[in-house]
Amino acid sequence: MNSTRLSVERHPGVADLPICDVLESVSRALEEHDQLIVEAPPGAGKTTIIPLALLDSFWLRDRKIIMLQPRRIAARNAATRMADLLDERPGETVGYRMRLESRVGPATRIEVVTEGILLRMLAEDPSLEDVGLLIFDEFHERSLDCDLGLALALHGRGIFEREQASKLLVMSATLEQKELGEYLSAPVVRSEGRAFPVTVHYRPARNQRDRIADRVTSAIEDAIARHPESSVLVFLPGQGEINQVAKALSPPSDVTVFPLLGSLSVEEQQRAIAPLEKGKRKVVLATNVAETSLTIEGVDVVIDSGLERRPVFDPNTGMSRLHTVQISRASAEQRRGRAGRLAPGTCYRLWSESQQEQRSAHLAPEIEEADLADLVLQLFDWGVYEPSELRWLTPPPTGPYQQAVDLLITLGAAERTDDGLALTSHGSAMAVVATHPRLAHMLIASAQVGAIEQGALLAAVLSDRDPLRQEGPDMETRLEYLQEGDRCPARYRGWRQRTRQLARQLRSRIDAPVVTQLARPTSKQLTGYLLACAYPERIARRRHNGGYQLANGRSAKFAEPNRLEKSRWLAVAETGGLAGQRGDAIYSASVLDPALFETLLADLLVEETSVDWDKQSGRFVAERRVRCGALVFTSEPLKEVPEAERVQKLLDVVREQRLKNLPWDKATESFLNRARQFRALSPEFPDLSEDALLATMDDWLAPYLGPVKRLTDLKKLDLLGALKARLSWEQQQELDRQLPQRFTVPSGSSITIDYEQTPPVLAVKLQEMFGCAETPAVANGRLPLVVHLLSPAGRPLQVTLDIASFWQDGYKDVRKEMRGRYPKHPWPEDPLTSQATRYTKRRLSGD
Repeated sequence: MNSTRLSVERHPGVADLPICDVLESVSRALEEHDQLIVEAPPGAGKTTIIPLALLDSFWLRDRKIIMLQPRRIAARNAATRMADLLDERPGETVGYRMRLESRVGPATRIEVVTEGILLRMLAEDPSLEDVGLLIFDEFHERSLDCDLGLALALHGRGIFEREQASKLLVMSATLEQKELGEYLSAPVVRSEGRAFPVTVHYRPARNQRDRIADRVTSAIEDAIARHPESSVLVFLPGQGEINQVAKALSPPSDVTVFPLLGSLSVEEQQRAIAPLEKGKRKVVLATNVAETSLTIEGVDVVIDSGLERRPVFDPNTGMSRLHTVQISRASAEQRRGRAGRLAPGTCYRLWSESQQEQRSAHLAPEIEEADLADLVLQLFDWGVYEPSELRWLTPPPTGPYQQAVDLLITLGAAERTDDGLALTSHGSAMAVVATHPRLAHMLIASAQVGAIEQGALLAAVLSDRDPLRQEGPDMETRLEYLQEGDRCPARYRGWRQRTRQLARQLRSRIDAPVVTQLARPTSKQLTGYLLACAYPERIARRRHNGGYQLANGRSAKFAEPNRLEKSRWLAVAETGGLAGQRGDAIYSASVLDPALFETLLADLLVEETSVDWDKQSGRFVAERRVRCGALVFTSEPLKEVPEAERVQKLLDVVREQRLKNLPWDKATESFLNRARQFRALSPEFPDLSEDALLATMDDWLAPYLGPVKRLTDLKKLDLLGALKARLSWEQQQELDRQLPQRFTVPSGSSITIDYEQTPPVLAVKLQEMFGCAETPAVANGRLPLVVHLLSPAGRPLQVTLDIASFWQDGYKDVRKEMRGRYPKHPWPEDPLTSQATRYTKRRLSGD
């Protein structure tokens, strides 16, 4: 047993933690395997005890342990707790790193890091050479960066072979073990835990129209009265509801109300977590940041709204929006467990027991719902241009992934080459900035025009939730508060301090500004220019009838009157749903000077010829347009429609109709049917299926569309010639030889073969097949024909693929029935020895 573990287990209270019962199993499993899964319920001690217990393992060889914690509060508290167990302070043996805050030193062996830090470490050193163990804690949250970090870590292990690769440990309170175990090929160590019992009470809404803040306020007041010695932890979806509840509460004198959310300062967060003096109680109003890895002293009552905010990416708009959604059953259990960390507790759920059963077991992984632009940029920076190059627990969805690729191309971070996608030098610089690609692009653009300080402030504002919505949508207001401290209201001082600190950090990631642009925006143009760089698809122009049209084609308006609404052009930073109305609400924006489209924003303009079909005149019409996305700047009618654009429009029209508006006739359809039947026999033959023809229209149809100036001209198209041109002369000859259009029957008649059906059909009068003992076939016997034997009047008598059997078994019944109906035609007793004929008996005798 290692010395660190011995000293930790002697610490008061540690030996009683359930995780201590499985430490030997964890240690032994990591000696024998490179990957391990640990499942332990809340309060078992896995987060703080396991890293310390493994610190002296021989396989670490003095390398570090890196533990990923998805939440900043949890990361800081986990590191502080581990340091305390070693009688040290953070930054010695145990430290932590996150955005804007770092406590590590030269002797640090365990680092607790947040997701962005881990991804940056992987980018700087994909081999993680000085890391012996990489721990993914609270993996059940399935954040986007956590999934990406694990996929990249596994990828790095496969690329960088060395004697002792870093081991991987995935830990969580709740895991879908089978799927994860198969993904990692890892054993599972399970700790049963010893959580105190928690009594659950359900309090469904009496009126569904009641605000959740009002229902929570009522539940808190009841809980304070029913549990006179307890502190209460309340889970709410977001800051808005927290503020509403805090304002509505009038607690007794012994109860203090604390908010707890990620945007608060460290000091404010610690006040919510720390114990109070004896005789005092607290109500902690928290988002889901308190769901895992935090022990809030004194809490044994939980009130759960059952809701949380999740960012959901909308591929239709290219934007992510926060949606209020029901938590999963797994999250509800995590929240319930907060009441039983230190003593028996009580949990009030503001929904019914039947509704609990109807909730999903787990929420979807964030990768299925998130904006993937940052993920794709990081992959490209790794040299991974196809998601299939990595092993994913949940692969990124195709639609949002492609939209992310398109955005990177728009921002100049990536380009299409003959060999596929490639990261540009600008994209490499954006990846170094390590923030969302939009903001990285904006920061670099600000440096290029000598305005990096304002660019960094603007990027810092846009990096986090905007607490200044009530101050109006003008982004200049935020910048004024940041730049002029005496103008910033006291209630925003904490936000100002954090934002300026983040701006300094972002500024430090950009090299000393070198002005590379010949044109520079004026001070009045600057904010609008920078926002247009970050959000080119949200450039907006006021409509004549009110509201704005965005470059992405959507409509938007301000929710309330403000000083920006008279501006004709805007650069919009944030939009969202507008309750009860169509379109989007503009939450933050800046005036945009359209003169910038002549200089710095000229690359956003596209000059094109637009061709459309005029149904009234029956002709194609065209105009020359200059546009920015869906915003048309100028348009000029063209007297003559350029052939290239007209042909492309014709292709679009034909494609929309899936070839149905082309001049099909029997000869063309017969050729196509024969070609398709032959390909089924010979796969090397060209593919002329409908899908293949649609995919290759530029090759086979476009060359024939030059003379077509009206849709009616399509009727004159040599469609058969166009299709035959898909085949070489030799292939056409082979098709005619193998699958001829006609078949000569025993009577000497040449009968057309119907290739529309599979197998093809030979419809022939019965008397013309006398003497035929074998079923007719084409393609050197490989494709038998279905013979439709007809009466003298051309009506079907028999359908067969085995004509010999018909003569033997079915002919007698047909002869018995038909000879009286058609007495002028021959019906011999032995058709195999009789003369085949298309004539009556009299004419046959005359012949």
